[in-house]
Amino acid sequence: MIVDQAVYRDGKRMHCGDLSDELELLRRRGEGFIWIGLKDPTDAEFALVNDELQLHPLAVEDAVKGNQRPKLEVYDGSLFIVLKTLRYVEATSDIETGEVMLFVGDQFVVTVRRGEANPLAGVRSGLEHSPEHLEHGPLAVAYSVIDSIVDNYTVIDTELEEDLDRIERQVFSGSREVHAPSIYNLKREVLEFKRASVPLAEPLRRLAEDEELPGMKDEARPFFRDISDHLLRVNDHAESYDRLLTDVLNAHLAQISVQQNDDMRRISAWVAMAAVPTMIAGIYGMNFDNMPELHYHYGYFIVLGVMAVACLGLYRAFRRSGWL
Repeated sequence: MIVDQAVYRDGKRMHCGDLSDELELLRRRGEGFIWIGLKDPTDAEFALVNDELQLHPLAVEDAVKGNQRPKLEVYDGSLFIVLKTLRYVEATSDIETGEVMLFVGDQFVVTVRRGEANPLAGVRSGLEHSPEHLEHGPLAVAYSVIDSIVDNYTVIDTELEEDLDRIERQVFSGSREVHAPSIYNLKREVLEFKRASVPLAEPLRRLAEDEELPGMKDEARPFFRDISDHLLRVNDHAESYDRLLTDVLNAHLAQISVQQNDDMRRISAWVAMAAVPTMIAGIYGMNFDNMPELHYHYGYFIVLGVMAVACLGLYRAFRRSGWL
């Protein structure tokens, strides 16, 4: 659906009537731009916008199908930017993924948002309260949208760091609350995060450095360079989380293996101590007449003593070796 649409001229919001009339007026005046915000649009809704703006068919196809990789394409003098949006679910520590696609022309911006992550109403409101930024045109919108998404990456980066610290403390403190599936699930969340943030580095580099991009102004490049710096820092963190989680998972599995070995040694020690009296009792339970001390008055007590001494000797031997 069309969430919002407005004409912006001289840094001020104005009512947007018929798209054809507004676009014709903007082209005649040569100033101002129109911003159309779409949320999970249907094919018919997107076709209404496309009929007026005449967007490139390849970009339209990507926008309609969705589920695209972060990228920057140039079509007919306009920019098509795909970004992944992320939302951290506190209750489950999961990361939900969405998309924002930007069509940026000389006198129009179309934002297409899919999913619930990173709503753009706050971005639009912030720009409308900063006329000096809106005066820079569609590039100001593109910068603000990308900046909002990357800022949200830094928030999720902090959440992932806290989850990783918690799991790391649990693993190396010997806590039995942590399990391999929880470590693996966090590793999957980090990978989901990297799928959104890492491919975005190249489009931001082009926005900051590529001299051939249409409509790009030199004064805008430092702002995109600043976003790129933030993104690179987040990507470095994500790479370190991925490696550290691998190490934590290996350490956890090693601890489980050591614990199992300790358990097996204890079990083996107790079985060895139980085997001695079992063997003696088994031999004396054969009911043969010609057996040592069978008819001796103190024979029963002597055999029990032998059992006790043998078990005590085994216990002390296992204790000294660290098995018990």
